[in-house]
Amino acid sequence: MSKIKKGVKTPSRRKFFKAAAATGAAAAATVAMPNVAFGAPQTLKMQAAWPSGANIFFEMAGDYAKMVGDMSGGELKIDLQPVGAVVKTSEIGQAVSSGVLDMGHWVTAYWYGKNPAASLFGTGPSYGMSSQEIMGWIEYGGGRKLYDETLAKVGFDYIGFFHMPMPAQPFGWFKKNVTKVSDVKGMKYRTVGLATNVLTAMGMVVRQLPGQPNIRLSVWYARRF
Repeated sequence: MSKIKKGVKTPSRRKFFKAAAATGAAAAATVAMPNVAFGAPQTLKMQAAWPSGANIFFEMAGDYAKMVGDMSGGELKIDLQPVGAVVKTSEIGQAVSSGVLDMGHWVTAYWYGKNPAASLFGTGPSYGMSSQEIMGWIEYGGGRKLYDETLAKVGFDYIGFFHMPMPAQPFGWFKKNVTKVSDVKGMKYRTVGLATNVLTAMGMVVRQLPGQPNIRLSVWYARRF
């Protein structure tokens, strides 16, 4: 960690992150950081795609914010905000790109509508790689290069830090017992990513909506979240 030096101009937050990413790969449990001297502790506003409270995804965002604070010795703090605090979930990517937000905590499948390849970086088919294998592919198997290319194609201008991978989620919660494929035909179902196309082909009526634990099952026949 660099020492604070008087008379050193504090760099912009966006330049800081671009410089951090340009320093190259680091070993597990370490972060590559540029030699930057801060005149005062920096606070970055990060909006999550999740509600606060008893929510595992928001807890993950909080854990990440704490790790950043601890690893920076308190020089870099993250002001974590819940879903909708500044922008809608679908607007997080553009808000970070334009500087309205400094950071966002969400999943790549939330911009699946802009490019189907987005789902390969976090919410791919359940019969594909495990969550740990995805992280290995991203960091050491060429996945990050493809991710950056996909970001550029959709027009986002930010750097992604992948963390806290999760295994495949269950098929869903249903109002009635499902015993065969024909049982799901016509069901209204909420999900995101590649599952949208797969389940539509199975005959379900699928809507892509951000995950919210308070979605009422009475409105849907089934949901995955």
